Amino acid sequence: MADKTYNIGVEATMEVIGGKWKAIILCHLRHDTMRTSELRRAIPQITQKMLTQQLRELEADGIVQRRVYEQVPPKVEYCLTERGESLNMILNQLCKWGEANIDERRAKGEVIELIHRDDVSLEQNQSAS
Repeated sequence: MADKTYNIGVEATMEVIGGKWKAIILCHLRHDTMRTSELRRAIPQITQKMLTQQLRELEADGIVQRRVYEQVPPKVEYCLTERGESLNMILNQLCKWGEANIDERRAKGEVIELIHRDDVSLEQNQSAS
C-alpha cells in the first residue's frame, strides 16, 4: 500500500511550492542567490518567522540550498538547488500570467501597482529547457 496518494500530479507540486509565500520566495531566488535580509526587503509583507519557516521547508524538500558563512556577523545565503531550478519554467509562466492579468485589469480601469515586472521572457526560458 502506498504511503501517499495523489489524485492528480499538481497536488504533489503544490505540496512543495503551495501556500502564500513559497512561490514568491522561489521567484526571487531564481534570479540570484539572496541573503535573508534581501528576501525580507523583496517581500515586505512576510514576517521573519514565516520567511524562516518557508525557507526551512523548501530546504527540506531539496528546492533551496542554505549556505552559512562562518564570520562575524554570520552570513546566510539561499539559492535554488538543481531541483529548485527545474521549477523555473513554471515560475516564469506564473509571473508572466500574473503580469498579463494585471495589464488586462488596468486596461479595464482598475488601479493596480506592480512594483517589479519580471525580466525573463517565456521564449528565452523555453529555449533553455
